[in-house]
Amino acid sequence: MFADYGLHERLLKALSTLSFKEPTPVQVAAIPPALEGRDLRVTAKTGSGKTAAFVLPLLHRLLQDSKPQAGARVLILLPTRELALQTLKEVERFAQFTFIKAGLVTGGEGYKEQAAALRKNPEVVIGTPGRVLNHLETGSLKLGDIEVLVLDEADRMLDMGLSEDVLKIAKACPQERQTLLFSATAGERGLGQVASAVLRDPQLLLLNRRDDLNENLKQQIITADDVQHKERLLQWLLAHEAFEQAMVFTNTRIQADRLAGVLRASAVKAYVLHGEKTQDERKLAVERLRQGSINVLIATDVAARGLDIGGVDLVINFDMPRSGDEYVHRIGRAGRVGQNGLAISLICHTDWNLMSSIERYLKQSFERRQVKELQGSYQGPKKLKASGKAAGSKKKKQGKKSAAAGKGGAGSGKPSARKSDKDRPAVAIGDGFTAPKRKKPGTAEG
Repeated sequence: MFADYGLHERLLKALSTLSFKEPTPVQVAAIPPALEGRDLRVTAKTGSGKTAAFVLPLLHRLLQDSKPQAGARVLILLPTRELALQTLKEVERFAQFTFIKAGLVTGGEGYKEQAAALRKNPEVVIGTPGRVLNHLETGSLKLGDIEVLVLDEADRMLDMGLSEDVLKIAKACPQERQTLLFSATAGERGLGQVASAVLRDPQLLLLNRRDDLNENLKQQIITADDVQHKERLLQWLLAHEAFEQAMVFTNTRIQADRLAGVLRASAVKAYVLHGEKTQDERKLAVERLRQGSINVLIATDVAARGLDIGGVDLVINFDMPRSGDEYVHRIGRAGRVGQNGLAISLICHTDWNLMSSIERYLKQSFERRQVKELQGSYQGPKKLKASGKAAGSKKKKQGKKSAAAGKGGAGSGKPSARKSDKDRPAVAIGDGFTAPKRKKPGTAEG
């Protein structure tokens, strides 16, 4: 129960109003040490409830120690404006019975309006690194009173090339601050470097490992002959799978646009989202999906970063992602907080090696599935194995060669007849044998 953590009564009232009863595993693990003021590095999958895991302790801290004359006391950094806006809404929900105010600082919005809002001195500032750094450099945002720095979705921020901005902002905050770093994956070497630079004696909380992510999510692959075959499979899946909302991922915006046309032609209510779409178009896509006017969103990884849509229960990888972590981000959009979901990857010959490397990275084996109505000829790479008969025949020939060498070889005292090059048996490159070396006259074998 949340009451067991000693949270402020106004926060408990908000939790009761919002029907929050039992904390999730990440909240159970992170709230107590966060309340103690410890630095944390938390790895927890998307949709596990980690926003409340850091929002509740920082709000409790602000309520316990009121400082009306201070500047911003909490800074929360996120990779995209959509995630920042969603976090602002969560802060406002949990702080609804308090006087704590929060401000939003992101790109794509009016700079002057944000500067005016910052002059009202909100206690909590939520933003994206680039715009926060802009306000910091122009003096409209001061970080000298920051007590808690939160880096949420830190692995995504590094993927987007924001590590330098994050480090500059962290350096501008007081050294004695509390820092909470959350990520969906353990990340690569770069995340470790950032963590060591911003955290002091952190407590490490690994709520999931690569090999047990998304336990409520079934992961399948379907082989395809080519792109056109993939398109037919995609149409079949969207027509026959039971789902509320689906996300289809491609690696390029050209492919995303093509799929949008293909699906609309088959009366699928789909919307495409990629890097060339404006911020208004991004907002429109999310809003239409939530309202139900569309139920399929086709997106590239860059465009989909930060889109937190709760009702997605089907993810289809039309193109395999280029890394295991990106795969985790994609499929993490389905099967959230105890809900079941399905992730399907369409695999042709150009995708197989990438898919296999992701299986090894996650230490998983994806379920192989066939669509009988659209079954193609490609079923994965063929395994070339010598038959038992052929292998026995090779051994027999090798035995005869050895016997012949013993009888008529150079060491037997009998002259051995040398075969000309044209009489030598042909040796196929790559069949497991090496051509015999020419022997100098008079040398013995052995």
